[in-house]
Amino acid sequence: MQTRAPHVVGRDREVTALAGALRRTRTGQGGAIFLTGEAGIGKSRLARYAAGQAYGEGIRVLKGRGTTIGPMVPFRPIAEALLALFRGEPPDDSALGPYKPVLGTLIPEWHDHRSTTESVVVLAEAVLRLLASVARRTPCLLVLEDLHDADAETLAVIEYLADNLEDQPVLLLATSRNEPGNALELIHRIVQRGAATALELRRLTQAEVERMTAACLESEQIPGELSDRLWTDSAGNPFVIEELLHGMVSSGLLVAGAEGWQVLGELKLPVPAAFVRSVAHRTDRLGPQGREVLSIAAVLGHRFPLSVVQRVTGTDDRHLLSHLHAGVAAQLVTPDEPAPDWYAFRHPLTAEALLAQLAPNERADLSRRTADAIEDLHPGLTGDWCPLVAKLRFDAGSPDEAGLLFAEAGRRALSSGAAGSAVTLLDRAQRLLTDETRAAVLDTLLPALAETGEFERAFEFEKDVAELKDGPGKAKLHTRLARIAHQAGRFPFGVEQVRIARALLGPGAPDELTAQLDVTSAYLSLISPSADRVESAASLARQAAEAAARAELPAVACEAWQLLGVIAREQDLDEANRCFDRALALADAHQMPIQHIYALVRLAGNDWLADGSTATLDRAHGEACRTGAITVSYSVKAILALQLVLAGDYDEAAVQVETCLEATGRLRFHSLTRYLLMVKATLAAHRGNRQETDEAVAMFEAVAKSGAQEVPLCYGLARAFCALLEENHVLAMQELDLAEAKESQSPTPFHLSGSHGLRVLLAVLDGRCGWSDYDVLVKSSAAGMRWNRQFADLAHAVLLGRDGKHAEARQAFDSAQEAAALYPMARHLGLRLVAQEASGWGDQVTWLRSAEEYFHQAGIPAVASACRGLLRQSGASVQQRRSGTDQVPKQLRGHGVTVREFEVFVLLADRMGNKAIGTRLHISPRTVEKHVASLIAKTGQPDRESLSAYAAALSR
Repeated sequence: MQTRAPHVVGRDREVTALAGALRRTRTGQGGAIFLTGEAGIGKSRLARYAAGQAYGEGIRVLKGRGTTIGPMVPFRPIAEALLALFRGEPPDDSALGPYKPVLGTLIPEWHDHRSTTESVVVLAEAVLRLLASVARRTPCLLVLEDLHDADAETLAVIEYLADNLEDQPVLLLATSRNEPGNALELIHRIVQRGAATALELRRLTQAEVERMTAACLESEQIPGELSDRLWTDSAGNPFVIEELLHGMVSSGLLVAGAEGWQVLGELKLPVPAAFVRSVAHRTDRLGPQGREVLSIAAVLGHRFPLSVVQRVTGTDDRHLLSHLHAGVAAQLVTPDEPAPDWYAFRHPLTAEALLAQLAPNERADLSRRTADAIEDLHPGLTGDWCPLVAKLRFDAGSPDEAGLLFAEAGRRALSSGAAGSAVTLLDRAQRLLTDETRAAVLDTLLPALAETGEFERAFEFEKDVAELKDGPGKAKLHTRLARIAHQAGRFPFGVEQVRIARALLGPGAPDELTAQLDVTSAYLSLISPSADRVESAASLARQAAEAAARAELPAVACEAWQLLGVIAREQDLDEANRCFDRALALADAHQMPIQHIYALVRLAGNDWLADGSTATLDRAHGEACRTGAITVSYSVKAILALQLVLAGDYDEAAVQVETCLEATGRLRFHSLTRYLLMVKATLAAHRGNRQETDEAVAMFEAVAKSGAQEVPLCYGLARAFCALLEENHVLAMQELDLAEAKESQSPTPFHLSGSHGLRVLLAVLDGRCGWSDYDVLVKSSAAGMRWNRQFADLAHAVLLGRDGKHAEARQAFDSAQEAAALYPMARHLGLRLVAQEASGWGDQVTWLRSAEEYFHQAGIPAVASACRGLLRQSGASVQQRRSGTDQVPKQLRGHGVTVREFEVFVLLADRMGNKAIGTRLHISPRTVEKHVASLIAKTGQPDRESLSAYAAALSR
């Protein structure tokens, strides 16, 4: 007899909300709804109802469920939902770009050994893009159940989706118990900021319990005592109502007769919390073997594979299926589609009820036997089996074995990018283990904490590390702490950890221990303010590279060679390229895709710095996209955005900066966000917009620490240029001095802050810098980088001109112009700055007119006005900037032709005489004659006839 309600009862408010959400989804407006409540309150029932409505309305439904096998299965519900897309025609992946390889973590069909998993946020963005791509054809309902069982990474993806589904035809419907925990806290945060709706399911009223009972028994008339007792003992919980009804019908206490349902005997129902006994009673009726089958299944979790249950029980296929069919008939278990070999309990409380019936020694024995069976069936414990067996070994009373398995599961989780799950697993492992085994766990836990941004918690383990026995393992942990300190900006703490590690290792330590310590120490040395920081860092990095080669540690060697390249860049770009080539070769030889990408990008960056070329950057970006290296791909796009600013393509740069900022902010790439805000400030400054420059710098300072490496660029590449475009040269020099001071305090790998270029030029022009200072300032490779070279060569030309070496000055100027060809604003600013110094070796008037024309068109009035003032001082004619000036062709404006002269010039193309022109323009023939004479002089034409021919040619 059916004892399940055939339809939803007492959920009118929730049904209305779901219907409205589905309707909005069909029109392209998605969102997120969370169904919360106690166990058995009807969350899954309502989710199934919503899925049925969606199917009926042509909305595609994707379903996944929280982890219930073992303690931690990263991304399981997300993966389960997305895999449904591949059971028919695979989704179109053309729009995913670099995010397709990232999805290989969840989708086996897209897994590639070259793929990289960088962060949960990147994976979440990839999931969002896949859902959006699918929903462009058919709106989607994504149903994720039992979030209270979900791992930290799944919750992070769900939060990201909830925040970003509003403009996509995708509705996220998730269920969770309202028990304290990470899931409930997350739901409260999301709802509080207005990114989702939470519907907390209340218990049914007495009238609703009566309606539900009638629906379950398919009768309008039910005994009054039954209704009252169900209301009292169920407390309005739908699952308990159904369980109690089923037990009563099965036991014969409630029977259907000619006059409807009747209660036979005394109506004694267990209290709601005791419905566990109802489950136990039903399992007892299955017999000892049937109960053992279900008890083993309960030990495994809410879901369970038949293969493991069969191995533990030793039951043949016929008898095992017979017991399962009996369990299905008793409404205890159900096939877990679409997995053919898996079953699930109808409700998690059923598994909990079965476990509650086991004595401690019985449960420990079942856990041990089940763990043995899984290890026999799945050697190596791949995938989800490792954390499950770890839990079983713990339940079996073997903490050491459990700790080692939790540690292995944590290492695997970290390598797959699930840092949050790794922390949970490794935390549990280190609490179970002692001495050397615990040290090995901490060696993985510390970087996992750094990956999740829990730096302070990682530093708290310093005391635990100090309590370990002295030895190589302890030194290795101090090296880990030093590396995390570098990531967190805790440089003094990092230096102290290096000192402790070296003291522990002593002289003659093996290469496999010293290599990583030397690399970490090199990074800390490079950012120290000491005078010998570069030499010290280079020595340590080279020492690390050699030790790593001897110890066959390719990842450490690759890291060392990349650091050597960064160091060499300050003095010799060719040497830097050789170092990066070594790193690239190591990465390729040992199949390290992320190291390959980083080396490739650094090589491309050198090409960009050397000659302004972006071709290799474009290729590196394509490679990053192909391998799913999202962080690297956005890093390259940020550099390309800066190049657009320097090249004067301001509109395109603005679009790219805002697009990247939106993505990096959403993905929480904080370092890239800082860099892009610096680019945004530079863009505003190069447009001469003081207000936007200050606002962008303020935004940068709000998210940047005092020692951020982009700080010098904010002063030298942004604020200094803004001051120059305001004709405030004193302020510009002050900003450049600040940039140099900031760079000396916090050395930076960025070389465009002006110390090797613009500051040199301004210092030469104002007399602060002579030959000796110039020679020192330009000896580094940074002065030879194309952006810096244009200014350094102008400074060189000025110094040569002052010494009367006019031919050499002209050569230096020509070299500057060649370097500046890519940078129109900087080139014309340079012309304006050096024109006064060019007497005897430069064409001052032509330079100033070119600069005046450029800055007038660019809407930079201060510099345009200054150019006109310098032209007047030199005695040259100055173009009047009246209404209509823009109608004068550029080549004529360059000659200083005025608006009125151009009007005469146009009429000369028709060979008109002075009187006719005067009549047309309402001026006297004598005035026309003066304009013609001026035009002949300005255009360099020999006579009026030639001027008329020139006008006709230009007109054509």
